[in-house]
Amino acid sequence: MASSVWKGHLTFGLVSFPVRLFSAARSETISFNLLHKDDHSRIRQVTFCQSEDKPVNRSELVKGYEYEKDQYVVIEDEDIKKVAPKTAKVMEILEFVKADQVDPIYLESSYYVAPDEGGEKPYALLYEALRKSEYYAVAKVAMHNREHIIILRPGSKGILSHTMYYQDEIRQVEEFRTDTSLVKDKELDMAKMLISSLEAEFEPQKYHDEYRANLQKMIEAKIEGKKVVAT
Repeated sequence: MASSVWKGHLTFGLVSFPVRLFSAARSETISFNLLHKDDHSRIRQVTFCQSEDKPVNRSELVKGYEYEKDQYVVIEDEDIKKVAPKTAKVMEILEFVKADQVDPIYLESSYYVAPDEGGEKPYALLYEALRKSEYYAVAKVAMHNREHIIILRPGSKGILSHTMYYQDEIRQVEEFRTDTSLVKDKELDMAKMLISSLEAEFEPQKYHDEYRANLQKMIEAKIEGKKVVAT
């Protein structure tokens, strides 16, 4: 069984039941280490003091916030601990909103929400109610020393949750706009025909990271001492 990233009670109104959160997705990539070109020994990063022009130990480092150009206020770890929210044991639903009102741009990390022992029936009730009503739940929870607003939505097998970007984290780009008055009716009809000709069911298993697969094959060939050819 996958390890949970959060465990507690989901509450709304007078209803409360135990749940667990599991990571639902993660990006996959191939990482490399930096080596010295001459002897292939692994190098390590060095923290360097610009004013003294010499490397310094990590024990000599402190956090600083730049409030003006080249002006810093020192922030101690204890200062951060005092204001950081402790991981809570309660996830509180604040409100329910129409599913079509939630722009996907606000959705960040994804988690599976599973019922813990004794919470199976109220969990199933909430899942079915969300699915039939086409509503999402907006909830608040503190985990990993940060307070999150999350979206709870019904998936194909259970409830999914997504941490949500805050409004001030969404970039507003003035150039990002569309002038639909430029489109003529005949051009729109042609575009619709093109869409219709490429219509298909969404099957994510069809898509693969071909670059990562080719990179892995190249690495395996290198290990086996074979000649690497262009893909």
